[in-house]
Amino acid sequence: MADKLPNVAVIGLGLIGSSIVCATQYFGAAATVTGFDASKEVLLEAEKIGLPVNLVDDIRAAVKDADIIFLAVPVGAMAGVVKQIISNLKPGAILTDTGSTKRSVIDDINPLVLPHISFVPGHPLAGTEFSGPSAGFPTLFKDHYWLLIGDKKTNSAISVIKRFCEKLGAMVEVMDANYHDKVLAITSHLPHLIAFTIVGTASDLEHDLKNDVIRFSASGFRDFTRIAASDPTMWRDVFLNNDKAVLEMLQRFTEDLTFLQKAINEREGDKLFNLFKRTGEIRRSIIDIGFAKE
Repeated sequence: MADKLPNVAVIGLGLIGSSIVCATQYFGAAATVTGFDASKEVLLEAEKIGLPVNLVDDIRAAVKDADIIFLAVPVGAMAGVVKQIISNLKPGAILTDTGSTKRSVIDDINPLVLPHISFVPGHPLAGTEFSGPSAGFPTLFKDHYWLLIGDKKTNSAISVIKRFCEKLGAMVEVMDANYHDKVLAITSHLPHLIAFTIVGTASDLEHDLKNDVIRFSASGFRDFTRIAASDPTMWRDVFLNNDKAVLEMLQRFTEDLTFLQKAINEREGDKLFNLFKRTGEIRRSIIDIGFAKE
């Protein structure tokens, strides 16, 4: 498979799945691309917009000739999908996923994987607040990290997936599943949880106040809460499947909020200034790293 372009199947044609399809065709990374989604409405939308993929309405038919199978479905649905397709995968096929949590996905899928199949857990750190086939575009993964979870048993399969993701423009890193879940809990999951909460708080305000919050919302509020429009099914599954790491980071965040509340209440300006100064420097260093990548 290293010497020729693989046949690729994409299960789930939301933002990530449709972007994998678009990127694969755009960069010429596969010999064929077949797509399936459990939703007839999604399949109709994909057909209507001319998504560059061979669409099928039978999940088993979608994977039977595939060398690489991308599971681009909510993490809570992964095991159910694998149960449907595992007996139809050809020897040597590689399963990989795009879920935002890794330990729960591994625990769900590894017991289902047959000896002649490899499973390489993955997570592209790319996305928007939009969903569905129309949201996908070919450069979504360009210059973004794509994390893979590896062990000694899957070294050769990891190499195949790594090369494929790099063809889509991604920067690939291999790491441990538990470490991944902790890192993503603070960098992705907690910010989404906060955004959902802030929007919920705003919506529960008195009618006139709520209207003016919406009316006078500054760009900072709009930018930060943009992610609250993300797919609710996906994020429900993320929080339920990475609960331990999310709750640990949420506890730390709550303690930091309590510190801020006490400093404001006791008018301790130096504490506020020092915190804001330190976090501002950290934020600027993050931006510098981003520019360095470009």
